[in-house]
Amino acid sequence: MNDCETSGPSGFYYPFHLCALESLERFLARYETVHFRDYMALQLTPTSGTTAHPDRMGDIHVDLREQGRIIEGHNVSGPLSPEMDRRVDRDLKDQQWREIFHFALRNDLRFQRGLAEHGASFQPWLPERWMRWQATLADIRQMSCLKLEPERAVALEYGLMLVKTSVSLWYTIQLCQKHGTEAVTDSPRHAQLLRRVMARDQISLPTFLLRLDPA
Repeated sequence: MNDCETSGPSGFYYPFHLCALESLERFLARYETVHFRDYMALQLTPTSGTTAHPDRMGDIHVDLREQGRIIEGHNVSGPLSPEMDRRVDRDLKDQQWREIFHFALRNDLRFQRGLAEHGASFQPWLPERWMRWQATLADIRQMSCLKLEPERAVALEYGLMLVKTSVSLWYTIQLCQKHGTEAVTDSPRHAQLLRRVMARDQISLPTFLLRLDPA
């Protein structure tokens, strides 16, 4: 580990529940502790939702968890609250947020990796028409309960990617405010989306973007 002197408040990593070793080392050089959410499995209806791998940073870095440098156990799974529903709908209706999301989906491989399994093709969602696709969270919930023809199934997948991204950012804000931490990331596009939400909804939150060398 980097032996730089730590300083400042704790950091809360977003938008994923895992981060690369290089990023972790640099975060721990800046913060005494780094918080990680648990995996996010959303329940959109009683019979539908999203899944995720149930691994944890502390499983990979047991020594750091035991030293208290890594703090985990922040639950972000299950059904969404009515307030979270309203927050997601604000993002879905925000054209600037949607443009940032779609640009990232088309051009940022790291952003894509957070939305689908390795090797998945994003070709169906690259056309610009998806940036103007109108849907509410209620629409996406209804679609998730139905057996859909192929084109509607593609639309549902795009909607789920929007929802997962929005919910992840809103949980970041909620948990940072609850625990008094800075929101920290190594994903420039997620940082841009978070800044858009904060500016639009007049939210004050300390943030930090770790800039990595291009792969």
